[in-house]
Amino acid sequence: MAVEMKRVSGTAAAPLSFRRSLNPFPRHVSFQFPSTISRRFIALAVIKRSPKRLKYSTPRFTKEDGLLYVEVDPAGSDSWKLDPIIELLKEGAVGVIPTDTVYAIACDLRNNVAIERLRRIKHIEPSKPLSIICRSFKDIDTYTTGFPRGNGEGLTNIFRAVKHCLPGPYTFILTASKDLPKQCIRYGTTTSKYASRKNVGIRIPDDAVCKAIMEKMEAPLISTSVRSPKENEWILDPVIIADLYGPEGLDFVVAADTRIAYPSTVVDMTGTSPRVIRQGKGPRQPWMVAEDEENEDN
Repeated sequence: MAVEMKRVSGTAAAPLSFRRSLNPFPRHVSFQFPSTISRRFIALAVIKRSPKRLKYSTPRFTKEDGLLYVEVDPAGSDSWKLDPIIELLKEGAVGVIPTDTVYAIACDLRNNVAIERLRRIKHIEPSKPLSIICRSFKDIDTYTTGFPRGNGEGLTNIFRAVKHCLPGPYTFILTASKDLPKQCIRYGTTTSKYASRKNVGIRIPDDAVCKAIMEKMEAPLISTSVRSPKENEWILDPVIIADLYGPEGLDFVVAADTRIAYPSTVVDMTGTSPRVIRQGKGPRQPWMVAEDEENEDN
């Protein structure tokens, strides 16, 4: 298998074999903090022309500013292209990956410096929450106190019901455990929704590309959905995401076509009943209570 390499400057390199294409090229890093991370990699992408008149509408390869743009099959048939992305994540990179809803900016949960970079790139205040993309229910048990269990007083065993929703387009808000980095936790606020609690949203997306990345990661990813900072709308096109957030310091973008226009359904599991606080792509299940229904009961 051969991968065609091109430079944005217009000088084309000779075709390289897949084995040789993994030889790293040096790149410039503009971190504002000490780091021993090796920032060497090569861009792998499918050459696909786009009619968009943005600077990322042509395939993006390694340049001095360091953004890596990789186009992949949304069905995951070419997951080998993700190997450089996975290595970058393990080294502390911050980049964009697809999910089963909208695109997400993500980084390694264990890397506190990367989490702070993610907040700066997205302009997220320290008090705002970050979600976790988990590899399995084992991660959920590690970084949260888990889902409510049934008892002898008629409370449904929610865990069994949740297993039918994950992987899927849901974000479940759970109480964080001591193992979750402090940078990810929303502390108690003046609003009753999160008062006196330390909560976190967890996800297991049902997306082939996202799954391929998570299978090779050694820990969950911290993530936040990609929105336009001006219009406060979801950005569904990876070309536009790269054009907007590339100058902010983004390390890579994994492009798997345009996403759908629906975010995940957010369900708060920390109260007496599972409560839908944002209806998204995931349908409301019979055991979930809509926020307006709960208000009518009070």
